[in-house]
Amino acid sequence: MKTSTRHSIARTLDIGYEEFLPFFDGFSEGLLIVDRFATIIYYNAIMAAIDELDPAQVLGKKVVDVYELSETDSVIMQCLKNQQPIVDRSLLYRTRRGKVANTIHTVFPLFKHDRLEGAICLVREYNVLEETISSVSIPRNKRVLPNDTRFDFEDIIGRNIDFLRAVNTAKMAANTPSPVMLYGETGTGKELFAQAIHNQSGRMKRRYTAVNCAAIPENLLEGLLFGTTSGAFTGARNKLGLFERASGGTLFLDELNSMGTGLQAKILRVIQERKVRRLGSLRETEIDVKIISSVNKEPHVAIAENNLRPDLFYRLGVVFIPIPPLRDRKEDIVLLARHFLAKHSRVLKRQVADISASVLALFNEYDWPGNVRELEHVIEGAINLVVSSRTIERRHLQSHLTTWRRLRGLPNTVQPPVAGSSSEGTGLHGHPRPHPRGYAASAGADRQPVNGGKGLLATQADLEKVAVTDALAAHGGNVTRAAASIGISRQLFTYKMKKYRIDRRDYLR
Repeated sequence: MKTSTRHSIARTLDIGYEEFLPFFDGFSEGLLIVDRFATIIYYNAIMAAIDELDPAQVLGKKVVDVYELSETDSVIMQCLKNQQPIVDRSLLYRTRRGKVANTIHTVFPLFKHDRLEGAICLVREYNVLEETISSVSIPRNKRVLPNDTRFDFEDIIGRNIDFLRAVNTAKMAANTPSPVMLYGETGTGKELFAQAIHNQSGRMKRRYTAVNCAAIPENLLEGLLFGTTSGAFTGARNKLGLFERASGGTLFLDELNSMGTGLQAKILRVIQERKVRRLGSLRETEIDVKIISSVNKEPHVAIAENNLRPDLFYRLGVVFIPIPPLRDRKEDIVLLARHFLAKHSRVLKRQVADISASVLALFNEYDWPGNVRELEHVIEGAINLVVSSRTIERRHLQSHLTTWRRLRGLPNTVQPPVAGSSSEGTGLHGHPRPHPRGYAASAGADRQPVNGGKGLLATQADLEKVAVTDALAAHGGNVTRAAASIGISRQLFTYKMKKYRIDRRDYLR
């Protein structure tokens, strides 16, 4: 660290450089210190890993020049302005290099003789925070969620900024009794979000009840929701409805816009009065239930088409969460594909460990009308067809994936893999393996540099990432053993994982 920077820190904190630096360097959280002009004067290695920035690119610069945040959105700028601490503030931000970080910030103002001299900011990533919490509870592979639910926020995977906003909103909505409405196409994960909200709420130990409004005829759905009394109609019995059964817990009304508007009006009354009356009964029963609903069509379109009552939308859409389709989450496709590969290889007891580069390229071009659910089914189906190798190739995919461009009259821009190159052309998890002479051969083509014209540093980064993922795969996600196998410290290995956004859980076995 430059001498001038050392003096700036010491002057700001009113302590000697030798006294504080070892203390700060040992922090397990991201740490950033600014002077009173919001100039960054200290930036530790954990913070550099979170932001994927070199400290040399950051030190001496203004906070607003490093992060894509306005002075209003920046917790550091707000702390300097108001001279008050900000504790455990959830913040989603993007660095100038494009990294999206999902974090918790705590910022304290720094004073000397009652004069503001700067601020110190502690930062933790959400995934690290959740990993810490789960590590002191039940091991993940043995964890059983309450009330027969299967998902919580740990199961929600993605890096897309709009998707992360949806996750953050859902986490905040979990802690209130207000109704939540999820909007997303079929297969985007609305049920997963609903269960996660329930399992992070104060109702998590109570019943979670879900009903697919599109799957049940309306004349049966009314009795199912409200309950029945003996004699209400031929064959009717005294039976609890889902509103009563879910009281104290959560009721998820999936695909609400598939329900008739007449029944929607009756549901609106239940929500407003917090009372339900069974079919054939004059007695009302008080209920306490959190309502989560979902629609698979843009609400204002559903209202215009008379599929959704506007008054019910305004009542149930108090917290409205749009979930982006997979075609708008291109950066998440490979991440999800590898997650499903690990999951279904384990479930099916198959030794399939990789997806070819050609398949990943096809996945990135395909528009996924069935969204995440379709991707999972494609991966599961392909695993069943892999026999003599450990890699999913194009020949293992369903025919509609390999022919969709031709059927739509589009040029086939995704090139099939070179025959016989599946084991030589790609490394573990689809990363290109370097050719011994630095060139890749292709049938009938001139030799081309493997790095595609990248600079030396970019090529080195690719090789580092391959080394880290291969080591994790070889040691079943054990970080200590993986680090030892490539001759670096566990701390440096963890830094590389953060730098390349590698999750060890994808390699557990």
